[in-house]
Amino acid sequence: MTLPAPSATETAARTALGAVIDPLTGQDWVSGKQLKSLTVDQGKATIDIALGYPAQSRWPQYTALVLQALDGVPGITSAEVNWSTKVQTHAAPRGQAPLPGVKNLIGVASGKGGVGKSTTAINLALALAAEGASVGMLDADIYGPSQPLMMGLSERPDSPDGKSIEPLRNHGLQMMSIGLLIDEKAPTIWRGPMATQAVEQLLRQTRWGAPDAPLDYLIVDMPPGTGDIHLTLCQRAPLTAAVVVTTPQDIALLDARKGLRMFEKVGVPVLGVVENMATYHCPNCGHEAHIFGEDGGKRLAEETGVPVLGSMPLDLSIRQQADSGNPTVAAEPHGKLADLYKQMAQRLAAGLSKLPKDYSGKLPGVTVVPKPGA
Repeated sequence: MTLPAPSATETAARTALGAVIDPLTGQDWVSGKQLKSLTVDQGKATIDIALGYPAQSRWPQYTALVLQALDGVPGITSAEVNWSTKVQTHAAPRGQAPLPGVKNLIGVASGKGGVGKSTTAINLALALAAEGASVGMLDADIYGPSQPLMMGLSERPDSPDGKSIEPLRNHGLQMMSIGLLIDEKAPTIWRGPMATQAVEQLLRQTRWGAPDAPLDYLIVDMPPGTGDIHLTLCQRAPLTAAVVVTTPQDIALLDARKGLRMFEKVGVPVLGVVENMATYHCPNCGHEAHIFGEDGGKRLAEETGVPVLGSMPLDLSIRQQADSGNPTVAAEPHGKLADLYKQMAQRLAAGLSKLPKDYSGKLPGVTVVPKPGA
């Protein structure tokens, strides 16, 4: 079937849209193939754009950019812009096959403990879901699983067939953690091989996603440091990319650099740095103080060539909400702090959308046919 050639007005409109640059990716939606259709009928333009990352809160802003671009196109008197999200599967290092039920794995790591990595991970996951993505959370911190508490979950997961595990659900996320399978008061006194095997089982035996609807993102809350579990996830799991969390403090930055170098050595791209506890605002007098130093995340990003996804203040409510099982993005979805997490999640997802795609599932199969008489 031959499609009709675009009219002169439609061609002019497409050219005008080609000059609109996506603020998060730095690319236009025409050459990037996010523009799915553009028709003009009796002066009304109907435009369908599918972004490669979730950013529903930005759609009104993006619509304004489109309308501004079309304002001077002759023959167009009005326009309707329809937005959607289509997250692609991106290639994992060393050509590993994607995890069943998951399009992209994103590791959230830190060089040391105590920098708010787990709180950042859960709020980034919630922010991605709030922006329109399907998201899961894997708590890979075997020795200190905290996600069950922050997700408000304590029941034991089901295993319908005795081989796989059903992830628990809350706040619109799927979640799995070793903390759901063992006594929460018992210490995990395991040697490295046992811990890494447990992570692999949680990763591969959990029924992520839904039939014919894989998760767009599985956020992996990694343990602090650069140990056995990190190597397992980097070398034997299809980890798409990573995010590093730090505070501005020099000693935290020292360890964060090691985390960045680890991902560099194993070929996992780092999408950016999150600077946590960047400032403290006194609730009584309003004074702002840089308790842990200033611009440490910015310096780290400049040294390593990775972007700063954002900075979060040291705020009592973030801790209180996480401890209560209702993290900030879920507790106050339209609040200032939730907006900061959403902005970081958008930058994270937009950066990931520019990575190479995974085409392994689209390649034709090869069948060996015996030669007659052979």
